Amino acid sequence: MSVTAERKQKLIEENARGSGDTGSPEVQVAILTERITNLTEHFKTHAKDNHSRRGLLMLVNKRRSLLDYLKGKDEARYTALIAKLGLRK
Repeated sequence: MSVTAERKQKLIEENARGSGDTGSPEVQVAILTERITNLTEHFKTHAKDNHSRRGLLMLVNKRRSLLDYLKGKDEARYTALIAKLGLRK
């Protein structure tokens, strides 16, 4: 269910704004999206796992907050990120 260290490092490299960037909203949203995808797959086989479902809702809310922040700061970065991650239509 969690993201492996190698996958997390790859996500950081793909979404970092500069070298050594691990905390920008783009990186955080990419990692959260990966975790949300993994949990969504988990629920296909474990439909009654309500404890993990609560965690999923918390991750989705955190990602939404980061996306709202990014949209307020820089609309171009926001649209580029959601297009790259395929979050919206």
